[in-house]
Amino acid sequence: MSKRAIQPDGVATPKAPYSPVVVSGDHVYTAGQVAFDASGAVVSGGIDAQTRRALDNVQACLEAAGCGLDDVVKVNAFLADLGDFEGYNAAYRDYFTAPFPARTTVQAGLPPGLLVEIEAVARLQT
Repeated sequence: MSKRAIQPDGVATPKAPYSPVVVSGDHVYTAGQVAFDASGAVVSGGIDAQTRRALDNVQACLEAAGCGLDDVVKVNAFLADLGDFEGYNAAYRDYFTAPFPARTTVQAGLPPGLLVEIEAVARLQT
């Protein structure tokens, strides 16, 4: 099956060897998105602001591939501190509605200054 990589407008271009979003068949995979603005700078404002920016980046990736948040079937999220779960979850609820995607949230070592990283898998509507 073929695959195509996309660099969405408004999402920082990775310095590492990966694509922000890949489409393969009717599946869309985003790379882990963090709270980088378009220039690659980390947004300030704590877990709420970082979660919202990461999800804005996920949304931009999905839209560049031809789908949206309603098409997401699975989310993986990584928090630098599980103590931030309530703030992360509150912001997350503003982006997804029932039926919610399947989700995994774990604590992970993230680069300095980053509080959350979020990746998604979606299906293109045919």
